[in-house]
Amino acid sequence: MFRLDGKHAVVTGAGSGIGQAIAKTFAGQGARISVLERDEVAGAATVAAIRGAGGSAEAVACDVSDAASVAAAFDRVAAAGRIDILVNNAGVSHVGTVTSTSEADLDRIYSVNVKGVYLCSQAAIPRMAEAGGGVILNLASIASLIGLVDRFAYSMSKGAVLTMTRSIAVDYIQQGIRCNCVCPARVHTPFVDGYLRDSYPGREQEMFQKLSEYQPIGRMAEPEEVAALALYLCSDEASFITGQAYPIDGGVLVF
Repeated sequence: MFRLDGKHAVVTGAGSGIGQAIAKTFAGQGARISVLERDEVAGAATVAAIRGAGGSAEAVACDVSDAASVAAAFDRVAAAGRIDILVNNAGVSHVGTVTSTSEADLDRIYSVNVKGVYLCSQAAIPRMAEAGGGVILNLASIASLIGLVDRFAYSMSKGAVLTMTRSIAVDYIQQGIRCNCVCPARVHTPFVDGYLRDSYPGREQEMFQKLSEYQPIGRMAEPEEVAALALYLCSDEASFITGQAYPIDGGVLVF
């Protein structure tokens, strides 16, 4: 079950964190991976790790917020054959309320988290439809479903990801394209460690514990746990699922 042999998966922002875990997990299940990453060094490191484990992967430089960059990247990855899976993972975060968020901050969040999903989906869908179908998985957040303190711009962007997911699902179901999203609570990634180091010097462990306890289960998710859910949703075993948002939240939405 959950094998991806013979499938080609494009994963954006796969140089670290959740994207890297998804790329490695999919490769371990037999998929050929195209790592789309603005940070070329990070993208190359993910590819090296996949190849070192016996998998197949290539790194493609791509800024998902730039239409020309996305078009060039998808022309390159499609030249080697059909695109079976697109994981729109690339994203950035921001801390702030509506009154403390600058216009520049809002535009930055929008350009990556919203426009990036739009551009990559727009590039992939015609190719998937021509080939008879495919799967798109978007990385949303529990911020798509509930209000989070001090996360105005980020929540705005992830709410858009959720509604784009459902729009793509209904628009392209007849073309054999499924589209879902996952909605994680806090995930322990290098971004979290960097945020704590920069924002709470000397108090990193204290604040890490506080952020962990936000999830009733008592900890943050690991990237590999999100990758396991992504694997299911992108596998043939999930062929009856489309247009859905899957929380992976340690109980946040229940309690």
